[in-house]
Amino acid sequence: MIKTLRPTEYNDAYYVGHFFRNGHPVLMDLTQLSDDVARQMVDFCAGLVCGRGGEMERIDRRVFLLQPPAKPKISAAHIPDLAHLAD
Repeated sequence: MIKTLRPTEYNDAYYVGHFFRNGHPVLMDLTQLSDDVARQMVDFCAGLVCGRGGEMERIDRRVFLLQPPAKPKISAAHIPDLAHLAD
């Protein structure tokens, strides 16, 4: 299961962390955030991913896929709405 989140404020980082720590890949769409808040969210996620040993992939300008460790890796081609973005 890939959890898709569209944060509307920085406090929504709680939900990103919750699902990621529970082993769910998180597709994070930051299009509703201002540039400053989106940058803070990416910084938070980079620390989360680094600290937990996962990976973060940029899918589009403001869309990121966070993958926890020890799960089968997912690519953009596996997400139906984003298949057109796959290389």
